Amino acid sequence: MQEEKVHKMIDYLSAELINKRPKDGSLWNGYLSSSAISTSVAVFALFMTGKDKYQTNIVKGVAWLKTTMLENGSWGDSPESPSNMTATLLSFATLSAMGETPEPTKAFLKDNFGGVSDAHIIEGVLKYYGKDLTFSAPILVMCALSGVISSWKNIPQLPFELSVLPQKLFRFLRLPVVSYAIPALIAVGILRYKKGSKNLLRESFIPRSLKVLIKLQPEHGGFLEAAPLTSFVAMCMCGAGYANHEAVRKGIGFLTDTVREDGSWPIDTNLASWVTSLSVRALRANIPDPQNLANQIKQNAFKHQHPFTGAKEGGWGWTNLPGAAPDADDTSGALVALYDLCNGQLSTEIEKGLEWLLSLQNADGGIPTFCKGWGKLPFDRSSPDITAHALLAFSLWRNHLPDALKKKCDNGASRMLRWMKKAQSPEGCWYPLWFGDQEAQDERSPVYGTALSVEYLSGFDHPIAKEMVAKGASFLVSAQNADGGWGGALGVGSKVTLSARALSALSAIDNVEMRILNNAFAFLFSKYESGEILKPEPIGLYFARLWYSEDMYSITFVLNALNAYKQKLSKTKTGFN
Repeated sequence: MQEEKVHKMIDYLSAELINKRPKDGSLWNGYLSSSAISTSVAVFALFMTGKDKYQTNIVKGVAWLKTTMLENGSWGDSPESPSNMTATLLSFATLSAMGETPEPTKAFLKDNFGGVSDAHIIEGVLKYYGKDLTFSAPILVMCALSGVISSWKNIPQLPFELSVLPQKLFRFLRLPVVSYAIPALIAVGILRYKKGSKNLLRESFIPRSLKVLIKLQPEHGGFLEAAPLTSFVAMCMCGAGYANHEAVRKGIGFLTDTVREDGSWPIDTNLASWVTSLSVRALRANIPDPQNLANQIKQNAFKHQHPFTGAKEGGWGWTNLPGAAPDADDTSGALVALYDLCNGQLSTEIEKGLEWLLSLQNADGGIPTFCKGWGKLPFDRSSPDITAHALLAFSLWRNHLPDALKKKCDNGASRMLRWMKKAQSPEGCWYPLWFGDQEAQDERSPVYGTALSVEYLSGFDHPIAKEMVAKGASFLVSAQNADGGWGGALGVGSKVTLSARALSALSAIDNVEMRILNNAFAFLFSKYESGEILKPEPIGLYFARLWYSEDMYSITFVLNALNAYKQKLSKTKTGFN
């Protein structure tokens, strides 16, 4: 009976996953949830640029915002999300600019900020985001442009003139924004300068900063394939008197090209490279055209130094679209997928990918997302889940490498393992960077971070790794809920995606009680029977704490877990009982 249940779910999810791949055999694209944040800022950018010219898009976007407003007048980051300050404030600003100020929203903001005066809003936003001005400064600037804030006086000034310095110096400057936000530093900074006191020296840097902005912008106009970043740049340029600038024209073109039929925008165009790597891992040996898919993945490796981050060639981004930038998690994902697809056959792209990861390693031994040495703000720091992913890539390819590269990878891996040990909490958990749980008290998801780290480290024959895996597994067992599933943290309600990640990890451990695994499977099977196994869950944590769901997460996470659970069962004496 148990065997039938497992195979039934695997067959169903495998078919679903294969059917989601485009018929032309290209990469999986996935489907990101529509976003109130993306939609509100994109609509406002179009409004600033030409409210008559883009009236159709504006009207449809406003209608989508009104339709998705929650009963208390607020918005969540995604339609499945609970109320969120950022999504609500930006949607309020957009609707207010259109002359349609929603009174319930005003009341919601008043309750959250203690009032809706300039001081209340500015203080509330800055407190929420702390020292990181990556998103707080653009939010406040948009509030001022829309009339929600009446004075520019207390809105932070971003040092746009620093953008003209060589990229290699950025990590030493302790900028108030993260590495991927230089376009916002420039556009928001110039606008804020224009609204303040004038300085001839700062004024002289504007033309050179604008040249940097153009250099950073992809040909199709979308910075990082992200509607929020692209929209903030466009609206700020318009507000600063540069409505006819090339950056605005190209940015608006990106927005009109990526709007959905219902008038909304997702947080990013797609995560094609990332969800393809997840799909390969989940399907294992069941890819119908492994060589073709491997060739497509190889083609997406960056062949040149990236203008946005200054990263050298060899890495992969999260999508195959022009706005992507190379990052560690997607590079590791591509390397792991290529190992599965190529049966361990080495290639130039794989060697360069491993070299790229090594070049990104921080002085502390950990691996960050985009750039080495930017340790001041959260999204530029070393991350356990990303470091563990790189370790998995190294371990898979190790015995296929030439001696010199093998030695470099071994040295890098030793440093990573030591950092991972320092990063592990006394309870045995690790906190991830790009995933969380909105229901957790601090919105963090130690279950996700620990599950990935345990799964990726479980194959390491190293004393430090074994010790960490044992502690991590103990934490996961302690965090299992009575229904057999897991939430993002202790005591948080169970979710399909997080339960699948925990089951994958624990199935890789030899001494975990089968009762724990069987209860986890029972939870997932109950969701399958009730038709909720593929229900969107916003566990994705985008730049600056913005939530999203991706329909490929449930299917790939669960399929990966079922395959691991099936393998574990086959090794036990009880088998499928």
